Parts: sequence; structure tokens; C-alpha cells
Amino acid sequence: MNNQKHIILIKKNFFLLHLLRAFVPSVREEKFFSQRRKDAKRSIDAKYAIFFALIFASCSTNYVPKPAGYPRIIFPARGYQTYNAKCPFSFRYPIYAKVVADSSDANQPCFLDMKFSQFNATVHLTYKPVSSFKNLYAMSEDARTFAYKHTVKAEDIIDSFFTNHQTHVSGIFYDIEGNTASSLQFYATDSVNNYIRGALYFNSHPNKDSLAPVIRFIHADIDTMIRSLRWH
Repeated sequence: MNNQKHIILIKKNFFLLHLLRAFVPSVREEKFFSQRRKDAKRSIDAKYAIFFALIFASCSTNYVPKPAGYPRIIFPARGYQTYNAKCPFSFRYPIYAKVVADSSDANQPCFLDMKFSQFNATVHLTYKPVSSFKNLYAMSEDARTFAYKHTVKAEDIIDSFFTNHQTHVSGIFYDIEGNTASSLQFYATDSVNNYIRGALYFNSHPNKDSLAPVIRFIHADIDTMIRSLRWH
């Protein structure tokens, strides 16, 4: 009888031991699960670190926009021809330009337009005879006033004097830098009988960056015109 009780007690203890093992892990199991928890925590911490690093980098990086691009301009080959009409002067001008009478004032036959249709640009030419020194001074001051009226939008205005004693041509060239309606202006005279003024205008919204190559190209053509200018 005592033996049976003893056996039953052993079985109960054995059952309780297994039940306890089911809910209370062994030391080896505890170490195993503890290490797994540490590894999982490190993995989560690493993911959070990467996540916040990416957020910080995206917030601290300065966005630099790309500069505006402009269409490529293909310039024609240079070539010149002579303008020699009924006006008391002649000059050489580009073969890709066209010189026509200024239609806005029919009473002034020597008011001319040198049109660069491919660039949507025109050099307006105004000829006037010189009647006296006072008259010449007034026209020279008008040319200066017309150039410097662009001061509001101009970044700089560079005026340069030119003279050719052999051809009796002298005057001032105005380079007007910035987003102005006119970029190049000049006047030329023999100081006695003849005076001519020129101004380059584009039939478009002024943009110094996009128009800069065209302005440089036409600048060379105007230089050729002034060097070849002759009075008749």
C-alpha cells in the first residue's frame, strides 16, 4: 500500500516537473532566447538608425536646380555686300541681313532698318545732315540720352570712342549690358556735314543670357559697318 502511494507521488512529481519545464525554460533555453531577443533588438535599432539617417540626410541636403537651357543657335557663314543707294553714305553689311527704308517715316528716305530676320532683330539707322556745331552737339547728346535711358535695367553701359582720320568717321559706341530693350547703340559723324545713329533692338522679351551669343555675332557686323562707312 505504501509502495503504491509512493509510486503515485513519484508520477505526480514527474508530471509537475514536465509541466514546470513547459512554462519555465531551462538555463540553456533562457540563454538561447535571451540572445535571440538581443539580436532582434539590435536589428530593430539598426533599422531605426538607418531610417532616421535617411530622413536627416534628405532634410539637410540643399536642392540645387539645374540652370535654364537655351536652344542651340546656328549662325550663318559671314559674308558682306555694299549698301550704296541714294543716301550720302555707303557701308558694308551682312549678306544674311536686309536693308530697307524705315516705313514709319516716309519723309526721311535715309532712315533705314537693317533686319536680321533669323534673329528677330533690327538695327535702326537714322541719318541727319549737320548744319552747325550746335546742331551736331545736340544730336550727339541725343544719342547719349537714348543710350542712357536704359540705365534702369542696365547692369553696365560701356561707351568707347572710335575715329578714322582717313575716312573722316568718328563717334561713340555704347555697349549696354543687362536685360535691356537695346543692347548696342552708336553714332558716327564727319563733324561737318553728316551724322548717322544706329541702335540694335530685338522683337522679343530681353534676356541677356539667351541673347548674348546673338549680340556678340551682330556686334561684329556693326563693327564692319562702321569701319566701312564712307561719306558721299
